[in-house]
Amino acid sequence: MKKIIECVPNFSEGRDKEKIEKIVDAIKEGGKVSVLDVDPGEATNRTVVTFVGEPDDVVEAALRGMKKAAELIDMRQHHGAHPRMGATDVCPLIPVSGVTLEECAALARKLAQRAADELGIPTYCYEASAFRPERKNLAVCREGEYEGLPERMGKEEKGPDFGNRPFDEGVARTGCTAVGARDFLIAVNFNLNTTSTRRANAIAFDVREKGRPMREGGKVNGKPLKDEKGNTIMQPGTLKGTKAIGWFIDEYGIAQVSMNITDINQTPLHVAFDEVCRAAAERGIRVTGTEIVGLVPKRTLIDAGKHYLRKQQRSLGIPDDEIIRIAVKSMGLDELKPFVREEKIIEDMLTESGAPKLVDLTCKGFANETASESPAPGGGSISAYMGALAAALGTMVANLSSHKAGWDDRWEEFSDWAEKGRKLIDSLLALVDEDTAAFNRIMDVFAMPKSTPEEKALRAKALEDATLYATEVPLRTMKEAYATFDLVEAMAKDGNPNSVSDAGVGALAARAAVLGAQLNVKINAAGLKDTETAGRLTAEAAEIADNARRREAEILEIVNKTIEK
Repeated sequence: MKKIIECVPNFSEGRDKEKIEKIVDAIKEGGKVSVLDVDPGEATNRTVVTFVGEPDDVVEAALRGMKKAAELIDMRQHHGAHPRMGATDVCPLIPVSGVTLEECAALARKLAQRAADELGIPTYCYEASAFRPERKNLAVCREGEYEGLPERMGKEEKGPDFGNRPFDEGVARTGCTAVGARDFLIAVNFNLNTTSTRRANAIAFDVREKGRPMREGGKVNGKPLKDEKGNTIMQPGTLKGTKAIGWFIDEYGIAQVSMNITDINQTPLHVAFDEVCRAAAERGIRVTGTEIVGLVPKRTLIDAGKHYLRKQQRSLGIPDDEIIRIAVKSMGLDELKPFVREEKIIEDMLTESGAPKLVDLTCKGFANETASESPAPGGGSISAYMGALAAALGTMVANLSSHKAGWDDRWEEFSDWAEKGRKLIDSLLALVDEDTAAFNRIMDVFAMPKSTPEEKALRAKALEDATLYATEVPLRTMKEAYATFDLVEAMAKDGNPNSVSDAGVGALAARAAVLGAQLNVKINAAGLKDTETAGRLTAEAAEIADNARRREAEILEIVNKTIEK
């Protein structure tokens, strides 16, 4: 899974379009991150920029944005309605795909230190990256705002985590920045079949974490109960990590429960939807659909789709597109307007750079590209693709078996196999392009200069590294393709007998994939100067190949016996 994080820096400039454009251009420099949104506010004199990319690229882009903001924004002249303490006021990192919150927190701390060391901008670490518990709260870090910095700078307890020094000319200009890590926040509205804001509010109070005030006698119109300190006693709602309120939307003519899910690990979107449905039903109201405001990570809809597939006792081992379609229909994400994935799912908004992938070609296009004068794709890529087809056939049998009439009590057994098959398909498809990339890496070495002894030495080292990589990739293909035997054997033995021939073809494809990839291991290993490594790799490949021949024969025996019954 590709690692993607989101960064949402808030810059203390919302009125000067030229300055805003220069900051955004600095973030975009190099083309390695995608800017998804730029939202300037004149009253707040603040601009929120949203961009995404791979972790290291995002950190570099954030530093470029912070540097440009420090050059263009003089905090001594800044005034606006929003709390602020720096030219770059806050800069949170948010996990989207393949990255944990803890990893984002570590990145945020490194970003904060680099901003202080390289740019001279003092930084506080907040939320998940905070060094002190009280500084998880942004308001604590920003106490007194910009105007309070002279009293805080240089103080051990009050000063920033990095770059703490007495208030000087540099701090006067840039202020301080709060760098943090937080989980993805989902803004969502649940549509109701009522026009009553009061009823919508009641549902919101039922579910939101804060809940509602407890009242004397448990009566709606009773006085709020207070504790010994005079604070209102609250009855918590059912959903952790959520804030919610009810309102009426003139545009749609309906009431909604408007919710921010601040912790999607504690309360995933589908859990919030189901709970709002339950609370609404208790008040005679129905949730008719859901409106996502802004963007969501792909995993949010994948998790939701799998949740509803489980409730239907359907296999989860289907393509992501189908899982997302189930999520959209289950939660009514297309009730008010069409659900356009490229406008709502972060990963779908990202454009791939570089050469087109082989796996994105049509079957005809892939065959024609293989037949062309270009030496790649070659046998290694074809072997990986045959392995993917073997896994696909096993997955198909698992899905058909999961939905077979009379086998309802076995749906989860086959669903588990189908999910394993999907993972094998994905890994083998990735190896289709990786094998070609490995070949191209060797070709690139031949273009390196070799005029001096130093250049020759560098070229020789690069060739050995590239050859080793080109040997290891098909060996990985062998291992992944061999793993498909477990799937196709289980389907041949226990799957829908009407599809047993498909399991048999899967075994044939798996063997071809393994033996084809072995040829690439052998031919590339022959080019290694490190004969010990070459011998170890070819021996491992030979063992896998022998086992593949045996497994194929065993599975075909099962298949033929089933067909002959």
